[in-house]
Amino acid sequence: MNLIAIDIGNTNIGVGLFLEGEEQFVKSVSGESTAELTEVLKSTWEMIPVAKHSTESKRDGVLVASSAKPAWTDVIRDIVKRTIGEKILLVGKDIPYPIDLSVSEPDKVGADRVVAASAAYAVVEQAVVVADFGTAVTIDLVDDRGVFCGGVIFPGFESSARALHQDTALLPEIQVTKPDWPFGRNTVEAIDAGIYYSAVGALQEIVRRYAEVIGTWPQTVITGSGAKLIKDDCDFIDSYVPNLVIKGIALAYRKYIESKE
Repeated sequence: MNLIAIDIGNTNIGVGLFLEGEEQFVKSVSGESTAELTEVLKSTWEMIPVAKHSTESKRDGVLVASSAKPAWTDVIRDIVKRTIGEKILLVGKDIPYPIDLSVSEPDKVGADRVVAASAAYAVVEQAVVVADFGTAVTIDLVDDRGVFCGGVIFPGFESSARALHQDTALLPEIQVTKPDWPFGRNTVEAIDAGIYYSAVGALQEIVRRYAEVIGTWPQTVITGSGAKLIKDDCDFIDSYVPNLVIKGIALAYRKYIESKE
């Protein structure tokens, strides 16, 4: 299985290359940089081998994406068609989810949430919570049967900092970092500590409440661009897995192929 997995987020786009099912690398590109995105997709596609019996030098691979931003999906579709003459397949539309969903509006759940949850469950094979710290924070639960139960969504670090600045007269917009002290000794430190420890506390409280509902303490996995920042202050988590969505996209496609054999 040769695959380019594309995680279309709200701020960045991840591009992962899998050759013979093995992850080679993941690159992150700003969604605003069409030129950089074009170069990454083109150069990554050129690393996929040509099909053995192809008389037209057609490469033996596919491009599969999950998308949280339809406008960027259209941009990528255009890039892929124009530069390499291929099309992308979308998880949740062209490719079925690799996990059952027990939610009221399954067609409105973000594909990134579902594939990340499925990738985590495929490893632990028991109840698991997946927390993705990106532009938005999502904390989702998969039960012991491997069913996606839903979760919570709240603003990520940058979104929270921007909202405080935009909705107040005097508070500055800050870059959230790991605080040196639990309480701020000036306004910037106070905002930083407030946003940071709110995220840590929210994760612990939400996992606790999930555990009360399902009757067992679930494994907890964190991912996303902001996860690295807080992981050392979350001693209750079991794993920090970068690029979990990319791994979930590859899993979804592999299960799809296996189902057709």
